[in-house]
Amino acid sequence: MPTSPSRLRAAVVGTGGIVTGSHLPALRAHDERVELTAAVDIDPDRLGTFRAAADAAGMTGVRGYTDLDAMLAEARPDLVLIGTPPSLHREQTVAALEAGAWVLCEKPLCLSLEEYEAIAAAEQSSGAFASVVFQHRYGSGAVHARELIAGGELGAPLVAHCQTTWHRDAAYYAVPWRGRWASEGGGPTMGHGIHQYDLLLHLLGEWSEIRAMTARLVHDVESEDVSTALVRFESGAVATVVNSVLSPDQVSRIRIDCTEATVEVTHLYGHRNEDWAYTPRPGLDDEARVTRWRTPAADLPSSHTAQLGALLDAHGRGERPPGSGPDARRTVEFAAALYKSAFTGRPVLAGEIRPGDPFHDAMHGNHPEWAPKEAQ
Repeated sequence: MPTSPSRLRAAVVGTGGIVTGSHLPALRAHDERVELTAAVDIDPDRLGTFRAAADAAGMTGVRGYTDLDAMLAEARPDLVLIGTPPSLHREQTVAALEAGAWVLCEKPLCLSLEEYEAIAAAEQSSGAFASVVFQHRYGSGAVHARELIAGGELGAPLVAHCQTTWHRDAAYYAVPWRGRWASEGGGPTMGHGIHQYDLLLHLLGEWSEIRAMTARLVHDVESEDVSTALVRFESGAVATVVNSVLSPDQVSRIRIDCTEATVEVTHLYGHRNEDWAYTPRPGLDDEARVTRWRTPAADLPSSHTAQLGALLDAHGRGERPPGSGPDARRTVEFAAALYKSAFTGRPVLAGEIRPGDPFHDAMHGNHPEWAPKEAQ
């Protein structure tokens, strides 16, 4: 069936679990605005399995490719969704942008600030945009909390805690690209906790200073398996951030103590309204106000579906999508600053990591105790 002129042509790059399990349902949910027309994977068997799954979901006629450049030239997609290992993200994102397609790429968008600048240059020259998948921003609970904080309804943010305490075993790290700087960019700071601290930054705004520690306590990997940080925000608020893959009792949590109330979200891999809690300060006796805090107008779970909807809205308006440009760079810079602080043993200020700084080129900063041997 030919694509309707009113629907965007979409392609997926990588057809593994995240694309089949999350991007495919998102595309299906928005099929009135976008049509999946092509898929790319270097593994023909995996590609065939994905195309069969797409067909079963009612997305018939998806063309299969084993080469990204060939797909971009022949299918000419308007939107490319990237779900490949992290080391491929920068190259594939730039290729899609240069072909004129918008991009929605799995996290991390890239492995360094240097790689981010290549993406920004491709955006500038093409006029297309690249957005990174941080789906927790887009659930209605997060949207509501951000509006309350930004509007001053909860008072000034003072103290925050951001916790990603997950568990990954040796079998998880048996996948060759995991736990390696060149292919994953780092450990749980880049691959796991990045979702929660991105949401923290989304809620609290610009950060100004980081003091951090990392350790490799259990796993035989190049990167860390736990990191911690103390963070100061431009508003004056201070926060703790913990990223772990060593924690048997798994949880994802953000708590923000403001002058008028504490707001907290507790979940694992996704949240909905019931996962958010608002606790008024002692002595605040205004039930109508507290009820407004606790009752968003809708209950939209955080998901790829929610984020894809926001991106399609921006495309329809011809505007930069959320989670792209400086908004995406801030999270990459936060990760680089966390590693630099941890590896150098000193605080790192926002904006200090510039070209010429080794942590601009790679998250390990070519540190003798942490960088892979081939990088030294």
